[in-house]
Amino acid sequence: MSTQARVAILGFGLTGRIAALMLAERYQISVFEQAKQGRESSAGSVAAAMLAPLAESVICDEALALQGLESMKLWPQLLAKLESPVFFQQQGSLIVAHGQDRGDLVSFQQRLKPLKDHSAEVVNGAQIAQLEPELGGVFHQGLYLPCEGQLDNQALYQSSAATLTQQGVEINYGVHCDEVQKAKLSQAYDWVIDCRGLGAKATCNGLRGVRGEVARIYAPEVTLTRPVRLMHPRYPIYIAPKPDHQFVIGATEIESQDNGEITVRSTLELLSAAYSVHRGFAEARVLSLLAGLRPAFKDNHPKIEQQGNVISINGLYRHGYLLAPLIVKQALSKELL
Repeated sequence: MSTQARVAILGFGLTGRIAALMLAERYQISVFEQAKQGRESSAGSVAAAMLAPLAESVICDEALALQGLESMKLWPQLLAKLESPVFFQQQGSLIVAHGQDRGDLVSFQQRLKPLKDHSAEVVNGAQIAQLEPELGGVFHQGLYLPCEGQLDNQALYQSSAATLTQQGVEINYGVHCDEVQKAKLSQAYDWVIDCRGLGAKATCNGLRGVRGEVARIYAPEVTLTRPVRLMHPRYPIYIAPKPDHQFVIGATEIESQDNGEITVRSTLELLSAAYSVHRGFAEARVLSLLAGLRPAFKDNHPKIEQQGNVISINGLYRHGYLLAPLIVKQALSKELL
């Protein structure tokens, strides 16, 4: 394939950015993004960006979780392509529950699937205090999942856009690509990579949106070194620490295609649950309250399709950051990598 071959990428969310990073050194890339610059609202811009194959095995099959383990290995390679550093860690994650919710913790543990040599470690109060000193005395039961990690999605979005622009990638914001426009681009470009997510819903059979809601807060009185999940019968949450005492707090998922703003109920539940984990969140400053829709198919598995010179990648569900590097690489490797 000529190094001057032209590739159009539709959508500049997580999969579109990864595709562009993988291809930018070898091809002439043009990106077409529906949102205006600085107003990205894709699932990847809202997510906590946790890399949790073992925890996610509770709600997905073993094969998908194993793909997540493999995909995690690709993140350091991708981040090394960026001009500015992006926070990335693999220090595991901690699952905790208050005493009255022990049943939820036990249920979670029983549903974990074995992943090669990776398994959960049961931890008591003293061990929790060793892992997260500021949670010592608050929790006396938990699980430690050492294989897991996370990154900072906001830094990734900023750094990837800057890096790709420096590499000569043409990024066109505010461009709506429907099927007619996609067909025209397939005539004008050697390859089209369709990463539109829910933007392709009209013609993508079975694609649905799954709502996610998160709060991003600044909490200088809180120090956590790894993602923490709170098991709770009504509102299980995760708390993902980012640089500079910022934290992303979210719930798992809501089976709804409502793309409206986050509700008062969800906000109260998220922040109240976070306060029950660490009292230091009481004086935290709310930086943003966001809601977004993750694209998913009925089986919650991602799909790669190719028709002529158009390659479509969609349906990463709640596993976007975990699976995207591997899924995009698989989609591109046959023809472009």
